[in-house]
Amino acid sequence: MKKIGILFGKERSFPNAFIEKVNSKGVEGIVAEAVKIDKVMQGEPTGYAVIIDRISQDIPFYRAYLKNAALTGTAVINNPFWWSADEKFFNNCLATKIDVPVPKTVILPSRDLPADTSSESFGNLAYPLDWPEIFEYIGFPAYMKPFAGGGWKNVYKLESPEQFFEAHSETGQLVMMLQEEIKFDEYYRCYCIGGKYVRIMPYEPRNPFHLRYVADFKPDEKRFKEMEEIVLRINKYLGYDFNTVELAVRDGVPYAIDFCNPAPDADINSVGQENFDWVVETAATYAIEKAQASDGTTDNLTWGEYVKRSSGKQQLY
Repeated sequence: MKKIGILFGKERSFPNAFIEKVNSKGVEGIVAEAVKIDKVMQGEPTGYAVIIDRISQDIPFYRAYLKNAALTGTAVINNPFWWSADEKFFNNCLATKIDVPVPKTVILPSRDLPADTSSESFGNLAYPLDWPEIFEYIGFPAYMKPFAGGGWKNVYKLESPEQFFEAHSETGQLVMMLQEEIKFDEYYRCYCIGGKYVRIMPYEPRNPFHLRYVADFKPDEKRFKEMEEIVLRINKYLGYDFNTVELAVRDGVPYAIDFCNPAPDADINSVGQENFDWVVETAATYAIEKAQASDGTTDNLTWGEYVKRSSGKQQLY
């Protein structure tokens, strides 16, 4: 019997529905359950052919457990080694090399010194930074957000350098990005599962949270295909099995705004019934595919084209 596990935190609607959906399919030799951990021995298998990870970004113990699971043959969705290394600024840098339009973005050192450092630790960093050049490059209005993490935490909309310095003084040890505002006509949030299944969802981030998936626009066939190709290209290079890509359309051009979401919102109360049904069905289908392909003895992780081409010394683009 091959087991598919799902590792999760406070969320309930997606994990419970996922388990029920996998088991309802009645695939011989496949069963799904919530992951149970009572001990973690180095180099010992977990007993799961597949684990879908929804929480290790917040719990380092779980991330260590998943790396050990991957080492012993579990197909972990998403790859815990790559997820540990990835962040939003790198995503934007990569996008510039694979012909995906993105907002102009710069990364900033933290406002406060990191723990166990002093001013002497930053001898390579100019002080002050070249703020006039940075502000000219980005322009205002602009957004400032953490270079890692998600959930619209610590996100600021800024109208001027004065607002920037005031807001930046509140960010403590967070490393922030300053990003050009894309004044969009349409906005889409796009699930990508297994590097091949895509659902493009009209999304209105200016609406109240519970109404953000209620929008009065939708893409025509040409725009749909263009956005689908962008979503697939991004996930092909990053190597995520389960991710969302947010696209803002300005003057007919889809800009990738946020595409480092390896534990994306899948709660029925926010995404709505139709989107929820799609993500549950598709995640179950893909997890079963991965379980059936797994023999428990080899590396069953997904690695993106960036890593594969770099390790093979091929040209990235």
